[in-house]
Amino acid sequence: MTQPAHAEPAFPVIDNQLRIGGLPLARLAERVGRTPFYAYDRARIDARVAELRASLPADLHLHYAIKANPMPAVVQHLAARVDGFDVASGGELRTVLDTPMPVDRISFAGPGKSEAELRQAAAAGIVVNLESEREMETLARVGAELGLRPRVAVRVNPDFELKSSGMKMGGGPKQFGIDAERVPAALARIRQLPLTFHGFHIFSGAQNLKAEALIEAQTKTLELARRLAADAPGPVRLLNLGGGFGIPYFPGDRPLDLAAVAASLTAAMPAARRDFPEAEFVLELGRYLVGEAGVYVSRVIDRKESRGQVFLVTDGGLHHHLSASGNFGQVIRKNYPVLVGNRVVPEAGDEAGIASVVGPLCTPLDLLADRMELGHARVGDLIAVLQSGAYGPSASPAAFLGHPPALEVLV
Repeated sequence: MTQPAHAEPAFPVIDNQLRIGGLPLARLAERVGRTPFYAYDRARIDARVAELRASLPADLHLHYAIKANPMPAVVQHLAARVDGFDVASGGELRTVLDTPMPVDRISFAGPGKSEAELRQAAAAGIVVNLESEREMETLARVGAELGLRPRVAVRVNPDFELKSSGMKMGGGPKQFGIDAERVPAALARIRQLPLTFHGFHIFSGAQNLKAEALIEAQTKTLELARRLAADAPGPVRLLNLGGGFGIPYFPGDRPLDLAAVAASLTAAMPAARRDFPEAEFVLELGRYLVGEAGVYVSRVIDRKESRGQVFLVTDGGLHHHLSASGNFGQVIRKNYPVLVGNRVVPEAGDEAGIASVVGPLCTPLDLLADRMELGHARVGDLIAVLQSGAYGPSASPAAFLGHPPALEVLV
């Protein structure tokens, strides 16, 4: 089944050429110096943050989960625009500590934190989201060794899941967080340890485009937090409601109805503020902030035909963009929006038609676009994969076959 190239990209097209950060793609490629590269448009990131600020309740804090895109320039840019950062490794923590973000607005989640990472977090003074009893005991010990009293929140594996979620991270058996039914015992133990309790992190899923599913999960999250707070060793000062806001990637995807989600949160906040008077309420978003602001660009180095099918062979591939290849969570492979970025629609003399975009790797999995209306591309043209601002280079096997890594620029 063939699929059209997406005729109306989110980025402007002027003189038949995609523009990113105000620059024609061909000129941007010259400025970068070589392909392949990722380009992130700061104005689009700013617009998304502004949209959220205008829609969400004023006392709901916006945190960036930097695992979505840990490029230092992106993180530095967002440091002045969001209220906090959430990290998932010691390496990410080092990145955010280089920014002006105050340490009391940084939290650390993720299963399997090593003792070295827990020492690093304790020394930095950030909030650690405890994902197991082992982490709790280890952090208390290393904090005592450092003469510090680490600040902690309990990451809860809820007894519900985020329905229609592209990636379920709560409900049922999960490696994430402490099961809700075990949290009271963990809270009792925190009371005995040299730890400072700050609150809860309840994250149930990611990449969700259904407003009704997010609203249901947020409602259940607040109810669960109320039940758990009865056993807390102190007031809840932090209540991370998770995120889960998705972006459209594939034909037929409809953008999230942000207004509906925001209206529900606005209605819920008065009661939440009454029940948690000392709490900072946090919405933790990653992909939703940066995903639509990024483009992956590679150059056609060969155009070949095999038994009637045209292949555009580029200098990029799954080693840079595993997600676009369909090998990062997709059950049935679907195409990202892909364009011939320097010549969006066919011009006079072009061989318009269907083509597949592949990379230089020795595997049939190296497929960036499967039978799309890209047949007018010539050798030297630039292939642009949209919706590429999240889970790009850092989520891809860059060392596979020893090709050069993709460059990254913020424009």
